[in-house]
Amino acid sequence: MTAYAELHCLSSFSFGRGASSARELFERTKTCGYAALAITDECSLAGIVRALEASRNTGVPLIVGSEIQLDDGPKIVVLCETKEGYTSLCGLITMGRRASEKGTYRLTRVDVASGLPGTLVLWAPDLVVDMDHGRWVRQTFGDRAWLAVELHRGPNDARRVRELEAIGREIGLPLVAAGDVHMHIRRRLALQHTLTAIRHRVPVAEAGGLIARNGERHLRRRHVLAKLYPEALLEESARIAARCTFTLDELRYRYPAELVPEGHTPTSWLRQLVGEGARWRWPEGVSEKVNKQLEHELGLIESLGYEPYFLTVHDIVRFARSQGILCQGRGSAANSSVCFALGVTEVDPMKMSLLVERFISKERNEPPDIDIDFEHERREEVIQYIYRKYGRERAALAATVICYRGKSAVRDVAKAMGLPLDQVDQLSQVFAWWDGDESLDERLRERGFDPESAVIRRIIKLTAEILDMPRHLSQHVGGFVISDAPLSELVPVENAAMPDRTIIEWDKDDLDTMNLLKVDCLALGMLTCVQKCLNMLRDQRGMDYSMATLPSEDPATYAMIQRADTVGVFQIESRAQMAMLPRHRPENFFDLVVQVAIVRPGPIQGDMVHPYLRRRRGEEPVDYPSEELKEVFERTLGVPLFQEQVMKLAMIAAGYTAGEADGLRRDMAAWKRRGGLEKHRERILTGMTDRGYTTAFAEKLFEQIKGFGSYGFPESHAASFAGIVYASCWLKCHEPAAFACALLNSQPMGFYAPSQIVQDARRHDIDVFPIDVKCSDWDNTLITREEEPPAIRLGLRQVRGFSEEAAWRIMAARAKQPFADIADLCARAAVDKRHQDLLAQASALRGLSQHRHHAHWEIAGVEKQLPLFGNVSPAEIEVTLPKPTQAEDTLADYARTGLTLGVHPMAQIRDRLRAARCTDSRTLRKRPHNSYARVAGVVTMRQRPQTASGVTFLTMEDEHGMVNVIVWRDVAETHRRVLLESELLGIDGRWEAVDGVCHLIASRLLDMSELLGGLDVRSRDFH
Repeated sequence: MTAYAELHCLSSFSFGRGASSARELFERTKTCGYAALAITDECSLAGIVRALEASRNTGVPLIVGSEIQLDDGPKIVVLCETKEGYTSLCGLITMGRRASEKGTYRLTRVDVASGLPGTLVLWAPDLVVDMDHGRWVRQTFGDRAWLAVELHRGPNDARRVRELEAIGREIGLPLVAAGDVHMHIRRRLALQHTLTAIRHRVPVAEAGGLIARNGERHLRRRHVLAKLYPEALLEESARIAARCTFTLDELRYRYPAELVPEGHTPTSWLRQLVGEGARWRWPEGVSEKVNKQLEHELGLIESLGYEPYFLTVHDIVRFARSQGILCQGRGSAANSSVCFALGVTEVDPMKMSLLVERFISKERNEPPDIDIDFEHERREEVIQYIYRKYGRERAALAATVICYRGKSAVRDVAKAMGLPLDQVDQLSQVFAWWDGDESLDERLRERGFDPESAVIRRIIKLTAEILDMPRHLSQHVGGFVISDAPLSELVPVENAAMPDRTIIEWDKDDLDTMNLLKVDCLALGMLTCVQKCLNMLRDQRGMDYSMATLPSEDPATYAMIQRADTVGVFQIESRAQMAMLPRHRPENFFDLVVQVAIVRPGPIQGDMVHPYLRRRRGEEPVDYPSEELKEVFERTLGVPLFQEQVMKLAMIAAGYTAGEADGLRRDMAAWKRRGGLEKHRERILTGMTDRGYTTAFAEKLFEQIKGFGSYGFPESHAASFAGIVYASCWLKCHEPAAFACALLNSQPMGFYAPSQIVQDARRHDIDVFPIDVKCSDWDNTLITREEEPPAIRLGLRQVRGFSEEAAWRIMAARAKQPFADIADLCARAAVDKRHQDLLAQASALRGLSQHRHHAHWEIAGVEKQLPLFGNVSPAEIEVTLPKPTQAEDTLADYARTGLTLGVHPMAQIRDRLRAARCTDSRTLRKRPHNSYARVAGVVTMRQRPQTASGVTFLTMEDEHGMVNVIVWRDVAETHRRVLLESELLGIDGRWEAVDGVCHLIASRLLDMSELLGGLDVRSRDFH
């Protein structure tokens, strides 16, 4: 049969066009027996690494290419013949993407005037052939150009071939067969039509000529192609494929080298910096153990040539600290003594279970991955420093591939099927990421849809097909790729949606495959909070602390943690963490490390949590399978809790090398997505039994490793986080007002909204004063008082919709002279009508007016005055307006600020709740274990972890505090809409109170939202 290679094929990374993944395309190509497959996504190489992986898995050669539609010229398909051609293509795509806004490109004939050396080009003419386009292609690309004949069983295919043959002879372009493939099989046509409609933002029924007329744009079998195309055209495709010898394996990435001063090599300069850092970290002298470890790591770094990577990270951290930006490295980097000496991490690996192979190893032979957290409000300074340092040609953020999920998928599909927007909104409420298919019909009926309807069945089918398909490229949360040469020689660069940001087209997984350096410059809100709190204490309380100098191992701090009094602190503020704290009762820093790591899906699924807690409380004996493993597990009482312990266990008990153990860790992390862990089973079982361990123990251990899955936590990471946990807890314990104030000034972050933070502060006897233009700044401020504890004054940032610029104008005018009245405020601070209304609605004019209603009246009379009249409005008739009621004040407070300092809304309706037999949270906490109760509260949080077997966790609040509720799957399904949509929820359930852990097990849910009278309360759901 005639050989054939497909030279024009779009994958799902041609967003809104390609309807099949690279894996599907390559598997189909192998089945069809093609000689090769070119992936030619439109002006993009975003999916080419996925194509490389699919090519490796199937053995089908990959041709790298791209389809380009020139603004003033033809559509061409560019194929990379050599590495030079790949560089040319990357540069062209970068040029087109950088010249346009995100998601589009702009290229003209001038941009390809160089002829794109090292490439082969196919001209894919429209149905109406423009001869000028063909002549330009022949003139520009010479004997590297072909005329693509793409037949899709149209009414005149034979005539089309004759027409193109004549054009080819006239212009001097040889012909070649191509498919313009958009999907791997014909059955994807409906999905391809839907994607096209989504891309053009029209219903499929109105798409007309935008959609393909038939399903022929798929990978057709060769005997089918032989009936359509002349044999010579098919053979020509295979000859072109044979010329395309470039593979992505030829790419060579180089680290930046300019950080090395004259007279030094990268090795000598890194050694000098590490030596200086070691003397700083260990001022009493570097011990022999430390020195030996540093030498081991430096030797490993030198043998792999990673010195520039560490110098780059050190330079970024050095800049941040020079600007007073709080930062801290974490993750596997904390396993490195070199990173500790360089100041990248704050965890002394000598005090942890050091395993540098978790971070870097010869067997892995790929760059280490260092994560650095920066204050979230100042990370942009670091990002722009990196851009300035290396230029936009050599530094860019990695991309993140955003894929279709339940709600986004069904919304786009439903619009494409022509549903009106109100029905689209209703239909999207049916889908959630945790939902299976078993109750879909019932959920559809609940929303008023007929599951037997042909349109609904079609939407559901298409939604299932589109799930997990790429939707668009976004920017990674902070993964920077930095190169010694222009990045556009390796991968195309494009504009991000945010100004002054550029991204490469590959995401994190692609970087790992291609061995590109990535430094994660991440944003951490708690670092912002801690830094603001420390600054506040220094400036207003004369307390000059840093994170490193806060008093360590403070008993009062640990007592607060054991009570689970941790609203707003780092990491241990979640429902699950707070439930664990009274049972675990952390007493020291290592206990905090365990606390951070143990409340994770890995240890929970691996059945490690309960054995650890029982052993810690002395309820079961601590035993070790052998003396040699005792050293590995002694600190965690014989229970493996950390990734490093699993790796060491494999090395000691199963004979793995350090690099092989890291391979086990990586396979653990990926096995649920890609499999690959079973290959270790026989190795571990045989290795352990050969070393005297029982088969039963080895089997149990392997199942625990599987349970760890992708959720196991490294001790090094937990230790980095535990340092921030302790700092935030110490500040909350000893300086609660400053901490709450800093927390409010660092929003949005964490689990709790400003309302919960303020209420928690007031429950800790901290005075909180309302927003007032006479004394409120933009930020919330700490009020220091001689005879009383510090208090908090709420700032203008708490007013929803209020701009920081307007707040600074108010502050500047007030600093010159106090405001006489509202007219004076509006004139001197240039407060426009919108901001006037916001201030009145938020009751921020209380110092200049009698109350809310009066403030609105006075603002209505404020007019812009000519200089002759000064800042005073003409005298208004004095009126007496009634004060707002308590309910009106509460409604207005929540509407404009999301909180109230008045009577809690639940207290205002408590009589009605008592009539409905609802208990308040204070009374509930006095109830005996296993008693039944009905409780009502405002829903502040809904959570359903993917590992929670369908359990939903609710947090509700009333005037006395919070109530934690557990809703089992069957109850959640029975009361689905009430669970998801109620603002005020009544719960009938069973009260459990064991070991200081209290929660209500729901048996019935009641929507009582009407009692709130339209109060604007917002919950934090499913984050």
